[in-house]
Amino acid sequence: MSSYKVLGLFSRSFSLDSATIPTDVQEVLKEYAENGHVGAEKLQRFLVEVQGEAQATKSDAEHFIDLQLRESKLLPKLHSQGLSLDAFLHYLLNPLLNAPYNRVVHHDMTKPLSHYYIYTGHNSYLTGNQLSSDCSEKPIISALLRGVRVIELDLWPDSNEENIHVLHGRTLTAPVELLKCIEAIKDHAFVASEFPVVITLEDHLTPSLQSLAAKIITRTLGSILYFPEETESFKEFPSPQSLKRRIIISTKPPKEYLSGKSQKVSESTYEKDATQEEPWGDDLPSYSKQIDSHTKDPPSTVPPEPDYEESDLDSGTEVPEHEHPTYKQLIMIHAGKPRGGALKDALAVGGEEVKRVSLSEPQLEKLAKEYPLELIRFTKRNILRIYPYGLRLNSSNYNPLVAWSHGAQMVALNMQGYGRPLWLVQGFFRANGGCGYVKKPEYLLANDEIFDPRQKQPVKVTLKSAWESDGLKGLAKSISTAFLLLTFT
Repeated sequence: MSSYKVLGLFSRSFSLDSATIPTDVQEVLKEYAENGHVGAEKLQRFLVEVQGEAQATKSDAEHFIDLQLRESKLLPKLHSQGLSLDAFLHYLLNPLLNAPYNRVVHHDMTKPLSHYYIYTGHNSYLTGNQLSSDCSEKPIISALLRGVRVIELDLWPDSNEENIHVLHGRTLTAPVELLKCIEAIKDHAFVASEFPVVITLEDHLTPSLQSLAAKIITRTLGSILYFPEETESFKEFPSPQSLKRRIIISTKPPKEYLSGKSQKVSESTYEKDATQEEPWGDDLPSYSKQIDSHTKDPPSTVPPEPDYEESDLDSGTEVPEHEHPTYKQLIMIHAGKPRGGALKDALAVGGEEVKRVSLSEPQLEKLAKEYPLELIRFTKRNILRIYPYGLRLNSSNYNPLVAWSHGAQMVALNMQGYGRPLWLVQGFFRANGGCGYVKKPEYLLANDEIFDPRQKQPVKVTLKSAWESDGLKGLAKSISTAFLLLTFT
């Protein structure tokens, strides 16, 4: 018998009725209870055999028993036999001791990086809006502790062109030094997950400052920094498993910053129909309306971005390659961005070497509408990064489902923002043990055919229970009792 208070004025009581306990839980109690109690050895067996926690020890079981007894306001010394029936059932419903999802990494982590959705931040150093907020290492730390695996840094020279600042260029944002950001990444990269962290650099530096950036990165990160051999190129990306506890760099090679200047054209107006109510609310449009949200036909050429993502240096002079060997060698994932030509050309897959391409939110929508098969074909081997529309000045976010459904691995959101899109991403990446990597579905990776998201798919009529799936055995047994155990009196 237990009780609870109503409005702090009077008490109501409830009792546990064995008739309402699910059959599978009753069977567990028969198997693992002894003299009406579940002791440490029996609880350990339950964790291993039923819950699938193969690494659970007797010490873990004793710790759980102690915590549950204290939470139930019972003295452990007076309950040396273990958990009573009442305490064991409360243990099953305890979200801290028996969480309702699997915290174990159970996806195959030996495939190339392009086979995974990766938890990605946008302008990771900003504390608030995109125009006037401070830049700091604190948002980077917060993101890493949440499990974010891709950190973005915009690199700019200071006023004397002697040091490197991280800031949102051509805005009023107050800078933070690159060294502070790299130190923060080093200290917190593997607290929430041991799988690799990717630093994407938006480089606006002179050649001498690029060399300085290379020195700061290599000296600070030391042996945890992974970069390829000078003659090494990738026909497919390494796997997350092979890069455990390593930090890698993704940006454009230095020559590309200087040789590929493009004209600045304003982006087409990004509008959506505000006359109809969206199921996710105004800040997360539905999939179909987001694709058809343009009120005019999309332009036939690529509109360069107003937020200076990966923009070129002011100088048009090509720097000899030998002046930046160290900086160039640091780059494991070579990045690019469509400039001036047809959007479709950015998704060409003719070359053997894999790469990363960045697209803005409206550019993705155009491609998803006109060339969905090319998008999915590209993302089988290469990495596609999507970033927010440049006029989201308040650090709002967009619907990530469009990008995910077309295979985009790095769907960058403003982690300092708020709202349903961010909640959706945070919930999505609690999967696979919260490691920041979630394997893409097989239909987006199959080599025999290209999935067409425009075609209607048959409705799946066969469901598979959670405890029948690999790595999730026994998971649903703990939470199936949530609304069945208590009978109020």
